Amino acid sequence: MLDIKLIREHPEIVKNDLKKRKEEEKIQWVDELLKYDKEWRQNINKINQLRQKRNEVTQKIAELKKKNKDVSDLLKEIKNIPDQIKKLEQDAEKYKEKVTKILMQLPNILDPSVPYGVDDHDNVEIRRWGKPLKFDFEPKNHLEIAENLGMIDSKRAAKVAGHGFFYIKDDLALLEQSLIRFTIDFMIKRGYVFVIPPYMLHKKPYLGVTDLEFFGDQLYKIEGEDLYLIATAEHPLASMFMDEVIDKKDLPIKLVGLSPCFRKEVGAHGKYTKGLFRMHQFHKIEQFIFCLPKDSPKLHEELQKNSEDLYKALGLRYRVVNVCTGDIGIIASKKYDTEILMGDGQYREVGSNSNCTDYQARRLNIKFREKPGQPPAGFVHTLNNTAIATSRTLIGILEQYQQKDGSVKIPDVLVPYMNGKKFLVKK
Repeated sequence: MLDIKLIREHPEIVKNDLKKRKEEEKIQWVDELLKYDKEWRQNINKINQLRQKRNEVTQKIAELKKKNKDVSDLLKEIKNIPDQIKKLEQDAEKYKEKVTKILMQLPNILDPSVPYGVDDHDNVEIRRWGKPLKFDFEPKNHLEIAENLGMIDSKRAAKVAGHGFFYIKDDLALLEQSLIRFTIDFMIKRGYVFVIPPYMLHKKPYLGVTDLEFFGDQLYKIEGEDLYLIATAEHPLASMFMDEVIDKKDLPIKLVGLSPCFRKEVGAHGKYTKGLFRMHQFHKIEQFIFCLPKDSPKLHEELQKNSEDLYKALGLRYRVVNVCTGDIGIIASKKYDTEILMGDGQYREVGSNSNCTDYQARRLNIKFREKPGQPPAGFVHTLNNTAIATSRTLIGILEQYQQKDGSVKIPDVLVPYMNGKKFLVKK
């Protein structure tokens, strides 16, 4: 969330940012927050004044009693102070809750380099890699390819779990595991610590990593438990150091996490949903960094290079876009999307790379200190980027590497992980 001091001192910055995001309806929230914040501070001031008065009078009573003097008037003077304090504390807590609720829903401040736009059509292409796809036959989509190979079963998955689930079988399942092992090895060589995080989170950390009012409809809640199935490894990785202070010498902390991801995908109507592209369950390898504020712009570019180097190693054509103000979401200050080229000639998102600055860390209360034993110096910055979303990367392999005979060439870097197998073929 945002620093309350920023809103108190420069509310125009937040309001102008909301205009850029096309969220003008939230501008009034800023004024409401300032009003509640003022009431809260006035109540706290009154409480402190009453406590001071009570202490002073109590001390005076003690002195008079030692001299055997009458203190009845002074006792009357402070008799109602506890009730007054209690009432003011209750009012202050109500105002504080209102302030916190608005703070948790106001989006991060945008980086100046974020392009202005309304939706994903206004995202600005930065670069693309790889030549256009050329086939001397009519290319198929990944679902047709996988079904013809006998390596995917959507009908039986729908029978037992519903739409949006698949049985992935045989060498296609091995190919997914090969992608996972290749990516983990790749990231470990670059100095990232491999983590398998919890696959469920309590509500408190989830409120820290994202806006549950916005993202909550995507999550699967465990009935009768304070637990949610995670939508991405980013969320448990981000909350790993919740309510902790990290020594400066230990930063940056670079993690790469593997997890299944569970999403209801509510609101996906009108988006590309074919086959493996948008599922309720998939695997993803996530990059995550905790760092000093001054280092986050540089590390944002490092995360992007990692993803692009992975796709280059796989020989998969892609492009990168700078996500515009109307499409960026509330957590990120700046975001790149990596989009893979599919068989129909369209680029579609396979990963998002976000610099969240101190927005998540402030919500999760993750700070850093200059030296051990010293008080906190500020909040860390957090960054996250998809290394590989296996299902969408499989789409790229199936559609870009498809052959005229229906087989699929396996990217060279994955052949050792496939025990030397070079093609997916029907058995």
